[in-house]
Amino acid sequence: MAMQTDVKASQPLTSSGDFKDQAGVVIPRSRIKGIYAVSGASAGSVLITDGVDGDSLITINTPTAANAGSVYLLVPNEGILAQTGLYGTITNVASVVVFYG
Repeated sequence: MAMQTDVKASQPLTSSGDFKDQAGVVIPRSRIKGIYAVSGASAGSVLITDGVDGDSLITINTPTAANAGSVYLLVPNEGILAQTGLYGTITNVASVVVFYG
């Protein structure tokens, strides 16, 4: 039988830091199910790592807002596992929301 979890959304992350749930609590061990990023004025990127100093889990490059205002990435299957938590480093990105379970 396949693993199934409820999917939740993080608060929008507007500068580099820990992703937090809707109550403002740092998200612990979880699986990334999707990512929604709002582009900045110039091309940018989102790097998500397993905790502050952990391994890189995924990097997404974003276009300029003039080309496309946002990027949505649905992660297939069971998602990307973060053993210790989700930390985002954002460059030229207005905000990022992570869907996790």
